[in-house]
Formats: sequence, C-alpha cells, structure tokens
Amino acid sequence: MSALCQADRCTLLIVDPQARLMPAIHEGAAVLHRCRQLALAARELGIHVIGTEQNPDGLGPMVDELRKLCDTVLWKMHFAATAEPGFLQRLPHGRDTLVVAGCEAHVCVMQTVAGLLDAGYRVKWVIDAVGSRHAYNRDAAAARVRELGADLVTTEMVIFEWLATSEHPKFRTLSALIR
Repeated sequence: MSALCQADRCTLLIVDPQARLMPAIHEGAAVLHRCRQLALAARELGIHVIGTEQNPDGLGPMVDELRKLCDTVLWKMHFAATAEPGFLQRLPHGRDTLVVAGCEAHVCVMQTVAGLLDAGYRVKWVIDAVGSRHAYNRDAAAARVRELGADLVTTEMVIFEWLATSEHPKFRTLSALIR
C-alpha cells in the first residue's frame, strides 16, 4: 500500500464549508479556494466528492460554488459525520482513503477524521484547505489528528500525487488549476 494519495483509492470529503460560517473562518477565502481546487481536480479524475452540511436549518447550506462540485451532499447534526446513521455506508466502496478538507478544524473536521480512522480508513488531512475561526484551533486540531494517524498534506501534494506523472492526460489541466 502506497503512502501517497492514489486517485483510484481516494474519496474527497469536504466538511461543512457553509455560507454563514465562512466569513468568520481565519483565511476563509483561501480555505474555500483550496477546497475548490481539490474538488475540481477530483472531478477531472473521476474521484467522488462528498460534502457535508452541519445543521443546515441553523447554519444554512454549503457555499454554492462548492456544493455544485459535490457528487453527494449529506446533512448532519452530529459534529462527527461518521456518527450519522448510514454515513459510512454511503462512502464509495473499494476506496480506503479519504482526503479531508473543510471547517471547523477543531470540531467537525477533527471529529469526523477521528471517526474515519476508527473505522479503518486512511485519512489525508489537507492542512491548507482546513480552517477554523482561530488559527490556534486549526493548528491544535492538525497536531491531534496527526497523532491519531492521519497524514498531513497540502492541496498541491494531493493533486500531484493523484496525477503521479507529468505524462498523465490531465497533467496540463490540473497543473494550470494550481498556478
């Protein structure tokens, strides 16, 4: 099993980038930009994109530009998406790696990642595509999930690992996406 992100083994999970929440997120525009890059790359490569919405009646829907890029959007009331009945069963079969981005790092993202790890999935925490209202909460959550067994990666690392070679037919398209 490779330590790198392999496109045919991955699912992209974007946790709770909701319109009402994002203005309060530290560097929120950058987090959304990187989530969008990941989602566009995933769609180009045939990787399933799942989005979640935490209590959408209270916090509103996911940011529209990301919602449109998701193959599936699931609402949830638990902070950990994995605690929602049927969530794990809705993940694509045969894909053992979740690439995770979204908000808030120290609550919903961290608890979801812990649940995925407990369920036996490999997790890639995309550090530049995960946000919190305060940087110290994001940083503490990243340190914690690393201790739990998640790999810390960046958006560019994921995209180039998905491509694996400059000879990939989508190389030019996806390298232009991150410039």
